[in-house]
Amino acid sequence: MTSLQLLIKIYGNTERAVHSAQVLIDSELRELDAAAAYSVSKDGWLTLEISGEDEEFAANFLAGKYGRPVYEPKAGDIYKGYISRIGNDHIVVDIGVPVTVPQRNLAMLGTGNAQQIASRFGMVLHLPVEIEITDIKDMTGSFTKKQADILWNWKKSGFDHVIANSVTRSELKAAIKRTGHARDIFGIERLGLMEHIITCRENTEGPGIVAAIGKLIKGELGVIKAS
Repeated sequence: MTSLQLLIKIYGNTERAVHSAQVLIDSELRELDAAAAYSVSKDGWLTLEISGEDEEFAANFLAGKYGRPVYEPKAGDIYKGYISRIGNDHIVVDIGVPVTVPQRNLAMLGTGNAQQIASRFGMVLHLPVEIEITDIKDMTGSFTKKQADILWNWKKSGFDHVIANSVTRSELKAAIKRTGHARDIFGIERLGLMEHIITCRENTEGPGIVAAIGKLIKGELGVIKAS
């Protein structure tokens, strides 16, 4: 049996999130002689116990696709993680250990304090992001150019976007359909296991979508207004 932690954060309704992960990963393993048992680590990472003749291959494949939490990062290296805190003058990203992105490292995202910048780009807790470690002693970092480009592309696309956490794709689609807004969006893109981004159609305002589906969604919703 092979034990494996994946860079998939489990939060909110744990049972629902683990079930969603199980559906996703069991599909990945369907062609292999490997079966996984699912649990959650104390710090909220999806943990698998994989058994079967292909367990080692399966573990390597899943680790390569989804990544693993990092507990001993190196300065200058790039890691993926999840936003775990948004403060007035910093944003914290959990990569396995908390990495602080201080105000001075947010200049690539424009003016304002960290909360204003987060609001501008629709950032919510648990949003998957990519960071570079700038100082290992203070465990600080900055968003990578690739990550900043993604955020700016959403902002400058000409269409409003809505970011949602703690919701499955099917739940999000059902809420949009139930409120009659299916015709007002281009689609839903998966950002993480329970994190998605909705792209609104031209002349559809993100805050209106949030107002409509907010009462049906248990997670947080963030808006990126087109500029």
